[in-house]
Amino acid sequence: MSITRRVFLRNGAMAIVGTTAIPGFLTRAAFGAELAGDKKKRLVVIFQRGAADGLNIVVPHGEPAYYSMRPSINIPRSAVIDLDGFFGLHPSLSAFQPLWRQRHLAIVHAAGSPDSTRSHFDAQDFMESGTPGLKTTQDGWLNRALHALPQASNRSAFRAIALGPSLPRILSGSEPAVALNNINDFGVGGRNPNAAPIANTFEAMYSQSVDSVLHGTGKETFEAVKMLKSADPSKYIPAAGANYPRGRFGDSLKQLAQLIKANLGVQVAFADIGGWDHHVNEGGTQGQIANILREFSQSVAAFWTDLDDLAEDTVVVTMSEFGRTARENGNRGTDHGHANVMFVIGGPVKGGKVYGRWPGLDQSQLYEGRDLAVTTDFRRVLGESVYRHLDNRSLDQVFPGFDNQPEKFLNILGLS
Repeated sequence: MSITRRVFLRNGAMAIVGTTAIPGFLTRAAFGAELAGDKKKRLVVIFQRGAADGLNIVVPHGEPAYYSMRPSINIPRSAVIDLDGFFGLHPSLSAFQPLWRQRHLAIVHAAGSPDSTRSHFDAQDFMESGTPGLKTTQDGWLNRALHALPQASNRSAFRAIALGPSLPRILSGSEPAVALNNINDFGVGGRNPNAAPIANTFEAMYSQSVDSVLHGTGKETFEAVKMLKSADPSKYIPAAGANYPRGRFGDSLKQLAQLIKANLGVQVAFADIGGWDHHVNEGGTQGQIANILREFSQSVAAFWTDLDDLAEDTVVVTMSEFGRTARENGNRGTDHGHANVMFVIGGPVKGGKVYGRWPGLDQSQLYEGRDLAVTTDFRRVLGESVYRHLDNRSLDQVFPGFDNQPEKFLNILGLS
C-alpha cells in the first residue's frame, strides 16, 4: 500500500507526515486498531533533575509562614494563580490552567522519598530504582513495571523509550528499552554515520532473537524507523494549538508525541529536564525558577495538546529527587530540602484537586526543623499509575518492600 499524502486516522492510531510508502504491517496495525477500538495505555514519567522548589511551584499562599520564611523570593498572593483558596500555581505555570479547569491535572503536595539524603545523586538513584535507602537495586522501577502487563505478549521494540543520549537508571533492567536522543540521528544497522551508538545495540537486541515472534517484531520495527526517517521528522507538524517552546525538553516531548502518534507501540516513556538547583538568586515571579517553569509547563501542555484523542489513554507523572528548604538562604536561593510536589496529568485523572495531607510550615511541623515534611510517599502515586493505568497488579515486584495496597491509594485515577 502506498500513501502519498499525510495519513491521519481520527482516533490517533496513526499519524505519518510526508510522502512515503508505508509498510503493510503498519497500515494493518493502524486500521485494525481503529476497527477493534483498541486503546493502548501509556505512562510517561518526567524527572525534574536538580531538586525543584515545590513551595514556589505550587504555592501555599494560604499559609502565613510561607511569606515570613521567604521575604525576597515568595510569590505574592496577587500573582499566584489560585487553585482552591489555599494553594496556587506559580504565574509561569499558566499553561497548566486549562488542564486544571478540565480536571485533567491533579497535584500531590508534600510528596517525596522517605529517605533523608540530601545528595542529588543518591536521591535520584533511589527514586529511579524505586527502593529508597537501598543502593544494591540493579534495575529501575519503570522497567520492572513492564513485567506482567496484559500487553507483554505483544511486544514492540519501542515499548519503552527514554528521550536522551543514554538509557537512564529508571529504565535499566531485563525488559528491552531504547534511548533515543533525536529521531533524525537514530539509525539502523550502523549505516547512518550520525546514528546514536545505541542503534547497534538496539538492532542486535531484536534481530538476533531466537524467539520468532520477537524477531518478526524487530524486523518490522526497523522498517518503521526507516519509514520515520524517510518521512523527514524535521518537518513533523504538531496538532493545532500544540506550541512547543524551543529547547531540549520541548524537543524531547515533541518527538515522543510523534512516536506515539506513529503507532510504534510505546507503553512507557521517560524524559527529564534539568536546571532546578537554585541555591543562588532563585527569583520569584521573575528569574531562574520562573523561566524554567515556563519551559516546563509549556512543553508538557503542548505534548498533551499534540496527542489529541490519544491523551485520553495517557498518564503523565512528574517528580524531582527532593524539594528545597522552607526558608530562603542568604543568597536569595534555597538549599536542599525534603518534600516536594508532583503533577499527574491524563485522561483518567480525577483532576482539579490538590491531593495529600498538608503538614504545615510552622517550626514544629518542619522536617528536621527546616523542610516541608513528606506525607505522601512518591511510590504511592507511581504505584497507583502502574496498578490502575497500566493494569500491572504486581506492585510488590515493582516497588519491593513497600506496602502499596490499592486501598491506600490517593484515588487520583479512575478505576480501569
